[in-house]
Formats: sequence, C-alpha cells, structure tokens
Amino acid sequence: MKKIFYILITSLLLAFGCNSTKKISSNTYEKNEAVKANDTVKIANEALEYEIIIIDPGFSFWLASTARPEGFYSQQFMERRNSIFVIEWNQRVLQPARFNPNLYELQIDYDPNIDYGYEVNYKLYNYFIYFQLKYNQRLGPFQPRI
Repeated sequence: MKKIFYILITSLLLAFGCNSTKKISSNTYEKNEAVKANDTVKIANEALEYEIIIIDPGFSFWLASTARPEGFYSQQFMERRNSIFVIEWNQRVLQPARFNPNLYELQIDYDPNIDYGYEVNYKLYNYFIYFQLKYNQRLGPFQPRI
C-alpha cells in the first residue's frame, strides 16, 4: 500500500479569495500556477512507497536560501524533532475549531519506526521550521531555529 504525506497550505487561495468581485485574468491564473509549480517540493521513494508533496508559496526559496545546508543536522536529531512536530500537527488537524483549519488541513502519516532517509527528514524538518516562522505557530516545546 502506498503511503502518501501531504502538506498543503492554502494561504495563496486566501490571499486571492478575499476580493471575489474582481475577475481573474488567464494571465494571473498562469502566474499563480507557475508560482505553485515552483513552490512545490516533491520527495518520492518507490522502494519505501512514500511520497511527500509540500505546496507552500515561498518554501522552495526559503529552503534554498535560509535553511541550514544538508548535513548540518544529524538524521537522528531531525527524526526526533519530526516525531514531535507530526504529533502536534495531527492533533491540530483534529481540532479545527481551536486551530485554523486553513493551516492544518491534512494529517501526516509519519512513523518514527520507519527509516525514511536523510532527504525526507531534512525537507520535512525544514518545512516545519519554515511553517512555524512564517505563520507564527509553535509545534513543540522549543523555539524554531534555523
């Protein structure tokens, strides 16, 4: 069975959804689609049958320009942090009255007993850091650090 992780943030939809009387030209639509395409990070591994798709405007740029380089954190460090972040994320998904359902849309199926490899943990960990900084959220008992 193929496991799929999805992290989808609809801030782009919120930004453009506020002005409903304005017609969106096809040129604007094409630009929005280009932004989505450029800001989509996809990680897949057929051997482990998993896929992570992160769609959040600005994450790709942030990952390349601001995040610590690969190798800075150990895989074990990121796995421990990702486990904490995923538990808190999933709890927030289940409480839409308490937490913004536009930020926490889907649960993340992350099993700490599975070795997803360095790349997956690196990108997932950095997404959680990016998310906390961008949306002023706190997913654990510690301050997000870069």
